Amino acid sequence: MTQLQLIEVFHSLQGEGETVGLPTTFVRFAGCSLRCSWCDSTYTFAGGKAWTLDEALAAVSANGAKRVCVTGGEPLDHGEACVALVSALMERGIRVILETSGSLPIDAFDALAPRALLQVSMDVKCPASNMQKRNRYENIALLKACDQLKFVIADERDYAFAKQVLADHAPFAAPVLMQPMWASPDPVGPTKLEGEAMTLERLAGLVLADGLDVRVGTQLHKVIWGHAKGV
Repeated sequence: MTQLQLIEVFHSLQGEGETVGLPTTFVRFAGCSLRCSWCDSTYTFAGGKAWTLDEALAAVSANGAKRVCVTGGEPLDHGEACVALVSALMERGIRVILETSGSLPIDAFDALAPRALLQVSMDVKCPASNMQKRNRYENIALLKACDQLKFVIADERDYAFAKQVLADHAPFAAPVLMQPMWASPDPVGPTKLEGEAMTLERLAGLVLADGLDVRVGTQLHKVIWGHAKGV
């Protein structure tokens, strides 16, 4: 029997990316093998509760969700258990947004069908995260037009890094999302910035000045609810 180690299942609005603002059920896995300096979900690093796959599917069904965001922590740390959950949701016709740090292979998810029901939302970690050495760049070529590639930008060094990654790996199919770092109330460690912290206004100006074809966004759920959990 498939067991899922989950922190929480809750219904809210998607806070970022292509589906921002849409009602979404979140299934949050426990545990993460990365320690980004600015992590906003350190409470996921340990603990959680064992759920059966059927229990998780029932909780999702109770919300009547048309879309589910599988997040963490790092869902891909859970291997076949995560694949089983995503596959079962897709079999029920539910659109799945799978959030991942980009440090682990996404091949197993790329092979799921119908692929259009799955959006892999994959990070590339920038220098201020202190996790850029964990980026698995070969994943970028596997991303489809229904996916998204995300950069959290803490300062202008991060922005320059993101631009270089885009240039080095072009062309690729996935649209790109850039958003400024939102300071965590319980960070893993100090975020060492080069210059001033990136603001949404500054990021928008840089993207426009450089003519980048990327989506500039923020975290809507934090605009609405701050750092509250389960929303």
